[in-house]
Amino acid sequence: MNILLVGSGGREHALAWKIAQSPLLERLVCAPGNPGIARHAEIRPEIRATDAEKLASLAREMRADLVVVGPETALEAGLADLLAASGIPCFGPSARAARLETSKAFSKAFMERHDIPTAGYGVYERKADAFAALKVFKPPYVIKADGLAAGKGVSICTERRDAQAEIERMLGGRFGQAGARVVIEEFMDGEEGSLFALCDGRRAMLLGGAQDHKRAFDGDLGPNTGGMGAYSPAPVFTPELVERARQEIVDTAVAAMAAENTAYRGVLYAGLMATTDGPKVVEFNARFGDPECQVLMMRWEDDVVPYFLACARGDLTRLPPPEFSGDTVICVVLAAQGYPESPLEGSIIRGADQNFGPNVQVFHAGTRRDEEGLLVASGGRVLNVCARGRDIAEARERAYSAVRKIDWPGGFHRTDIGWRALERDDAET
Repeated sequence: MNILLVGSGGREHALAWKIAQSPLLERLVCAPGNPGIARHAEIRPEIRATDAEKLASLAREMRADLVVVGPETALEAGLADLLAASGIPCFGPSARAARLETSKAFSKAFMERHDIPTAGYGVYERKADAFAALKVFKPPYVIKADGLAAGKGVSICTERRDAQAEIERMLGGRFGQAGARVVIEEFMDGEEGSLFALCDGRRAMLLGGAQDHKRAFDGDLGPNTGGMGAYSPAPVFTPELVERARQEIVDTAVAAMAAENTAYRGVLYAGLMATTDGPKVVEFNARFGDPECQVLMMRWEDDVVPYFLACARGDLTRLPPPEFSGDTVICVVLAAQGYPESPLEGSIIRGADQNFGPNVQVFHAGTRRDEEGLLVASGGRVLNVCARGRDIAEARERAYSAVRKIDWPGGFHRTDIGWRALERDDAET
């Protein structure tokens, strides 16, 4: 099979690493790619993930049998729609279906229409209306930009004046058109995790869950980021919670999308809060999470290509649920100093390409080669150090041991990834 992979981050490196293991693969091309992905695929750095026309043209040129879409920006740009017009199977939903992620206002209204459990909310375009709503909502205030903001469009404010300031920043253009509307939500108390499912337009097949760490610094402090680390499996997802989430959220959402003539094909990411009333949706994403994808790919034991192709073709019925390792996998994100607001680019990284052993993988997320061939930082989140172990403690030790072998003064990382799972293990022993 000829496969085109779209994207350039750590998620896409993990997908390239896993797809490259498929015995069905003949040729793998990735656009735009990165230096890590170049070890597994031909890369086309000149084609951006948002340039749907050029990506569709590339897919036709290489006679792609399947296109796997990594980032949400390519979905919003309508890549799946262009591929459908050319008869090329795409693992990723149409632009209309992707609104579950690309518009929080659409997503909240969709959940309200179909009784999918989530927090109460309001949508506002005018500052005065949003300020007035703060008198109704109780603190802490959850303020979200309506559109895509690279994982940074959410603020939780304990004080009304801080919430007002955040609303002013969003409506004032902080996130461009993505912040032209703001969503204010009720605060949900509980533990958050990410549940993933493959979807073929009519049915869903659960993949299991992971837990992300959104805050920049240890102790869940600092600004929201795209994710500073993750681990899987996530102990918060008990069998009982997963079953409720499957029935009340995932299956309901996929059936409702089909009923609204917007069949959803690809992977559905349900960000869930485990509340005292059961699982509730924090957000839907229309693609694999990043860095959750990295830990899922390392636990996934089957060939992923038949599953991605079955979703794209609209029929998962012939495949059994995929097998996942019982091991724990953890991902530690190495980010550039100044991330997420003003990440420093261009600093040299040494030691990232060494052999760390069979239980460790380092995925490139924001790297490039300079004129001398040295690896340098080119983004906010730069490297993903992932390790497997029999339990969270062993996986953590292996991951942080690898982190210590990478020489990068221009970066930083959290030292407490997986702390919730580790505390659970300690409490049980």
